[in-house]
Amino acid sequence: MLRSLGQKPVTGGDEDPRVPALRAAVSRLRRELAGYPVEFTDRGIAEDELAAMDAMAMGGVPELRRLRRSLLLVAGSVGSVSALSGALTAVRDAVERFGEPPRA
Repeated sequence: MLRSLGQKPVTGGDEDPRVPALRAAVSRLRRELAGYPVEFTDRGIAEDELAAMDAMAMGGVPELRRLRRSLLLVAGSVGSVSALSGALTAVRDAVERFGEPPRA
Protein backbone atom coordinates (compact mmCIF):
# COMPACT_ATOMS: atom_id res chain seq x y z
CA MET A 1 0.00 0.00 0.00
CA LEU A 2 2.86 2.38 0.73
CA ARG A 3 4.24 1.85 -2.73
CA SER A 4 0.97 2.95 -4.29
CA LEU A 5 1.41 6.26 -2.50
CA GLY A 6 4.94 6.63 -3.82
CA GLN A 7 6.52 5.87 -0.46
CA LYS A 8 9.17 3.32 0.33
CA PRO A 9 8.95 0.94 3.28
CA VAL A 10 11.01 1.90 6.30
CA THR A 11 13.97 -0.43 6.80
CA GLY A 12 15.99 1.50 9.32
CA GLY A 13 17.07 4.59 7.43
CA ASP A 14 19.81 4.06 4.90
CA GLU A 15 20.37 0.45 5.92
CA ASP A 16 21.11 -1.91 3.07
CA PRO A 17 18.09 -4.27 2.89
CA ARG A 18 20.42 -7.25 2.44
CA VAL A 19 21.78 -6.79 5.97
CA PRO A 20 18.54 -7.45 7.92
CA ALA A 21 17.81 -10.36 5.57
CA LEU A 22 21.20 -11.86 6.41
CA ARG A 23 20.71 -11.28 10.13
CA ALA A 24 17.28 -12.95 10.01
CA ALA A 25 18.62 -15.98 8.14
CA VAL A 26 21.60 -16.34 10.49
CA SER A 27 19.32 -15.99 13.50
CA ARG A 28 17.01 -18.71 12.19
CA LEU A 29 19.90 -21.14 11.64
CA ARG A 30 21.33 -20.34 15.07
CA ARG A 31 17.95 -21.08 16.69
CA GLU A 32 17.49 -24.32 14.76
CA LEU A 33 21.04 -25.41 15.53
CA ALA A 34 20.53 -24.66 19.24
CA GLY A 35 17.37 -26.77 19.21
CA TYR A 36 18.96 -29.67 17.34
CA PRO A 37 19.31 -32.41 19.95
CA VAL A 38 22.14 -34.42 18.42
CA GLU A 39 25.76 -33.44 19.01
CA PHE A 40 28.12 -33.57 16.05
CA THR A 41 31.83 -32.94 15.71
CA ASP A 42 31.83 -29.52 14.05
CA ARG A 43 28.90 -27.96 15.88
CA GLY A 44 31.17 -25.48 17.69
CA ILE A 45 32.65 -24.31 14.39
CA ALA A 46 29.17 -23.66 13.01
CA GLU A 47 28.12 -21.76 16.14
CA ASP A 48 31.29 -19.62 16.09
CA GLU A 49 30.97 -18.76 12.41
CA LEU A 50 27.28 -17.93 12.71
CA ALA A 51 28.14 -15.57 15.57
CA ALA A 52 30.84 -14.01 13.39
CA MET A 53 28.39 -13.58 10.50
CA ASP A 54 25.91 -11.87 12.79
CA ALA A 55 28.61 -9.57 14.13
CA MET A 56 29.68 -8.67 10.59
CA ALA A 57 26.09 -7.85 9.67
CA MET A 58 25.63 -5.73 12.79
CA GLY A 59 28.54 -3.61 11.62
CA GLY A 60 26.82 -2.78 8.33
CA VAL A 61 27.55 -4.28 4.94
CA PRO A 62 29.98 -7.15 5.59
CA GLU A 63 33.07 -7.94 3.55
CA LEU A 64 31.97 -10.45 0.91
CA ARG A 65 35.12 -12.58 1.02
CA ARG A 66 34.89 -13.04 4.81
CA LEU A 67 31.16 -13.67 4.61
CA ARG A 68 31.62 -16.39 2.00
CA ARG A 69 34.40 -17.99 4.04
CA SER A 70 32.11 -18.16 7.06
CA LEU A 71 29.34 -19.63 4.92
CA LEU A 72 31.70 -22.31 3.64
CA LEU A 73 32.69 -23.25 7.19
CA VAL A 74 29.07 -23.35 8.35
CA ALA A 75 28.01 -25.43 5.35
CA GLY A 76 30.88 -27.83 5.92
CA SER A 77 29.91 -28.14 9.57
CA VAL A 78 26.15 -28.64 9.28
CA GLY A 79 25.73 -29.57 5.62
CA SER A 80 25.08 -33.24 6.36
CA VAL A 81 22.34 -32.47 8.90
CA SER A 82 19.20 -32.61 6.79
CA ALA A 83 17.05 -31.09 9.55
CA LEU A 84 19.02 -27.84 9.17
CA SER A 85 19.06 -27.73 5.37
CA GLY A 86 16.24 -25.20 4.98
CA ALA A 87 17.81 -22.72 7.37
CA LEU A 88 21.24 -23.26 5.81
CA THR A 89 19.80 -22.58 2.37
CA ALA A 90 18.30 -19.33 3.64
CA VAL A 91 21.72 -18.23 4.93
CA ARG A 92 23.35 -19.17 1.62
CA ASP A 93 20.72 -17.21 -0.31
CA ALA A 94 21.23 -14.19 1.95
CA VAL A 95 25.00 -14.31 1.46
CA GLU A 96 24.61 -14.63 -2.31
CA ARG A 97 22.64 -11.37 -2.36
CA PHE A 98 25.81 -9.55 -1.32
CA GLY A 99 27.29 -10.42 -4.71
CA GLU A 100 24.60 -8.23 -6.25
CA PRO A 101 24.31 -4.45 -6.00
CA PRO A 102 21.95 -3.29 -3.22
CA ARG A 103 18.33 -2.77 -4.22
CA ALA A 104 17.01 0.76 -4.14
